Amino acid sequence: MPDFSERSAEAEMMDDFSLGYEIINPIMDELEVVNTLLGGYSVFFDALKKFKLEPGMSISDWGCGGGDSLRVLSNWAQKRNLELQFIGVDATASAIEYAKNKALHCPDISFIHADVLSDTLHTNQFDIVISSLFTHHFENVSWIELIKKMLQCCRHGVVVNDLHRHWFAYHSIGLLTCIFSKSVMVKHDSKLSVLRGFTRLELVDLLSKAGITNYRLKWKWAFRWQLIIYKDGPARNN
Repeated sequence: MPDFSERSAEAEMMDDFSLGYEIINPIMDELEVVNTLLGGYSVFFDALKKFKLEPGMSISDWGCGGGDSLRVLSNWAQKRNLELQFIGVDATASAIEYAKNKALHCPDISFIHADVLSDTLHTNQFDIVISSLFTHHFENVSWIELIKKMLQCCRHGVVVNDLHRHWFAYHSIGLLTCIFSKSVMVKHDSKLSVLRGFTRLELVDLLSKAGITNYRLKWKWAFRWQLIIYKDGPARNN
């Protein structure tokens, strides 16, 4: 039985930035299915309503992977007559290439190949920075550094969509990927991702250590945390 009492420090197979196209492409296809089945995009739909979105604003997805969140959000914005710009950032070259090919029909989506912690991203470069199932890849000290960098690079706020570490989530994703996944990596990393996820108390503690008080933290189905950090506006917290 895995240990759910604290975050796992084991690296995921997906953390290898040198993964080639032949490995990445089928994995990105499967991860999009997982996100669709488990309602991962709804976390963003709800969170972005908390911001005053205006034409021309930019939303950057850090650790964008195959860019599925960006494509879904682009469609969401178009249905609401919102002319927004979406920018995906990822350190894996093959993932960026996959994402570009998938977004050829989306002129409002562009991509940057960069390691968000080591490469230069500018202060206030984006209006809102988001991430989906990305921050759990970082151990606690690096997580704090990452969140501070996200805040530095945005004008208005940050939205984090990540995993609640829970035994039910662990066994459920294991069963789901066993049924439909053909990828050893997806089967392995999906369960490990849950073990690298967070409890509410852990996130509150990390935010406190980062000096962040202006935020909202909510649990969403299926075992997702919705963390909204406001850079401007009146102070609010959990």
